[in-house]
Formats: sequence, structure tokens, C-alpha cells
Amino acid sequence: MRAAATTEPGRLRIIGAALALLVVAFGAVTAWEVSDRFAAADNVVNRSQTLSVDAADIYSSLADADTAAASAFLSGAPEPAEFRDRYAEDIQRASRLLIEAATHTDSASTSGRQITTLNEGLPVYTGLIEQARAYNRQGLPLGGGYLRYANERMTNELLPAAEKLYAAETARLAADSDDARRWPFVSLALGVLVLAALLWAQRRNYRRTNRVFNQGLVAATAASLVLLVWLAAGQTFARVDLKSAQTHGQASLKVLNDARIESLKARANENLTMVALGSVLTPDRKHDKYEMDYRTAMARLSTALDSARRLADNGAEGERVDAARASVAQWTARHKEARTADAAGEYGTAVAKVIGGADSTRESFDAVVSALDVSLGKKQAEFSAFASDGRRALNGLAIGAGALALVAAAGAVLGIGRRLSEYR
Repeated sequence: MRAAATTEPGRLRIIGAALALLVVAFGAVTAWEVSDRFAAADNVVNRSQTLSVDAADIYSSLADADTAAASAFLSGAPEPAEFRDRYAEDIQRASRLLIEAATHTDSASTSGRQITTLNEGLPVYTGLIEQARAYNRQGLPLGGGYLRYANERMTNELLPAAEKLYAAETARLAADSDDARRWPFVSLALGVLVLAALLWAQRRNYRRTNRVFNQGLVAATAASLVLLVWLAAGQTFARVDLKSAQTHGQASLKVLNDARIESLKARANENLTMVALGSVLTPDRKHDKYEMDYRTAMARLSTALDSARRLADNGAEGERVDAARASVAQWTARHKEARTADAAGEYGTAVAKVIGGADSTRESFDAVVSALDVSLGKKQAEFSAFASDGRRALNGLAIGAGALALVAAAGAVLGIGRRLSEYR
């Protein structure tokens, strides 16, 4: 190497080899980093996003099943078909989603452990509900005890596991989004270094030959510049779209899902307040446990809807959230009427105000859930559109990096080779 550097042909060979190596390294590192970003973006679109949505649906299905079971019990025997069918559909949906989630989750992970807990606990819960139904059909008060025990299993075991599953999958979604938005600093630095080296080589060539352009080096510089600009632009567009998905979609989806979950909790506790008839108290023995749990859930529901309104625009999205907030206020007022009737000994009137048709808390609850479901669907579509655009911005970049690097390397070798031919 030292001997070669003492002559101009030797120096040209070293320069040509160095330029080719730099360009190939630039292309290889770019392809590697872009492939990593694309894989993360693809996970956002096709894997972590889907699992996060499924986890939220599992929670909602379980909570709604518990609500339907309590509503059916309150209605007396025989149970209304609508409550029985709703319960069955919720359980079937939760079971199907658990199977799908298990096929995409490592059993040793946090999500895998929660799925195992749910799969083991769900048959126990459904068995308790069937026992409660059997005693209720016979008019035995033991059915209420089984229903309360089933609710305890749901509240203390199944729903916490579903909540942890949702939190784990949401965290994975956020991590994948962050990975996809990371700048490829090594590739960008190598690109700048390659351009600087090629410009230096051309300037050196000009100072020694007075020739303004070397076609091979110009081609190598152009290919490297195209790759660098493509890399910077593609990653910029991907970052913008994925950030929009996170800001306008993911953040709203989280608070809307939280609101839906709290509405289901509140509804289940409201029904159980009527079932338990004050037999279950708080640890201090001063208040009805289910009534206090209802109030806690309603307070969290209002907080989640306030957050959703701050994130919403002033168009249709904001109107849907405002409609849900109005229904919550209506629900609260009707619940007070039901509690007043129950306190006055008018149990039948109180039950009608909870599970009846018009002017009941059931009507208000259904209006809240309907508005939230529409908002969730719209936000999910918005998130998917932004995330898909972000992934699309990186399409073909890894393959393009390899192709452009080969063109640039060939250009550098041919350009230096043409200078070497002048010494033969």
C-alpha cells in the first residue's frame, strides 16, 4: 500500500477502491436501516395495531357480557332473549379474539401470560353465570349470590388481565411506532461522507487534469445524491405520517377505549346495585359497594370524555363526543331517580328505570356506547390511513439503496479506470 501510494496510478487505484467501498457501505447500511424501519412500520399497520384493537375488544366484550348477565338477572325468569343473546355473543367474541391473539403472541411474554389467565378463568366465569341462571329460574335467592361471585371473578381476575393485555399491546404499538420513526443517522452520515469523498475526488481530478467533469465520478455522485435525498425524504414523510397516526389516531383511540370501558364498568355496577339490594358493602361498612364502584366508573368516564373532547376537532368528531357527554349527564340524572325510587321502597319502579325502555338508564347507556363505537370506528380508520401512508413512504427504498449503490460504485470504478488508462 505504501509503495502504491508513491505513484499517481497507485494513488488512483487506492482512491477508486476507497470510493467503491464507501458507496457500497452506504448502500448496505441504508438498506439495513430502512428495512428495519419498514418492518417496524409494517408491524404498526398489520400486527401491533391489530393486537391492540383486539385487546380492547376483549376487554369490552367481557365487560359487556357481565353487564348483559346482570341485566338478564334483573329482568327475572324467563330471561329476555335480547340479554341472553347479547351475553352469548360477547362470550363467543371474547373467546375467538383470545384464540387469535394467542396465535400471534409469545406465551412467555406479558401478553401471553394474561391470555393464559383469561383462557383459564373464562370457563369458570361462564359456569358461575349458568349456576346463577339455574337458581334464578327456580326463584331461589341463591342465584343472586352466584351472580355476585361471578362478577367478583370478572372484576378481580378477568378484567384486570384483559386490562394488562391491552396495556401491553398498546405499549408494543407505541414501541413499534417509535422504532419506525427513528432517524437512520448512520446512513445519513455515510451519505454525507460519500458525497464529500466523491466531490473531493472530482476536485482532485480537475486540479491535475484541468478536466471539469469525469463522467464516471459524476454518475457516482448523482446516484449517491439521489439515494441520500430519497432516504431523507422517505424517512421524513414516514415520520410525519406515523406521528399523525399517533397524535390524531392512537391518542384519541386510547381515551375513547378508556371511556367505553368505564361506561361498561358503570353499567355493570349499576345493575348489580339492584341485584345485591345493599347486601355488599364497602370495607368501612358505610356504603353500598356497587353504588360506590358505579360512581367511580362514572367519574372516570367523564374524565375520559373530557380528554377525548380536547383531542377532537370541532366537526362531526367533536359532536359525537359532545353527544356522549350529554348522554352521560342524562344517565346520571336518571340513575338518581332510580336510587330515589329504590330508597322509597319502590323496587319495581327502580328496576324499570334501570333496565326499561324509554327514559331509563339503559337508554342513556346505549346512547353513550353507540356514540363511542362510531367515534372509535372513525378514529381506527384514520389511524390506519396515516400508518399505511407512513409505511408506503419507505416502500422500495431498501431495494433502491442497493441498486443505486451498485450504480455509484460502478461509476466510481469506471471514472477512476478512465484516468488510469491514460498511464498505459
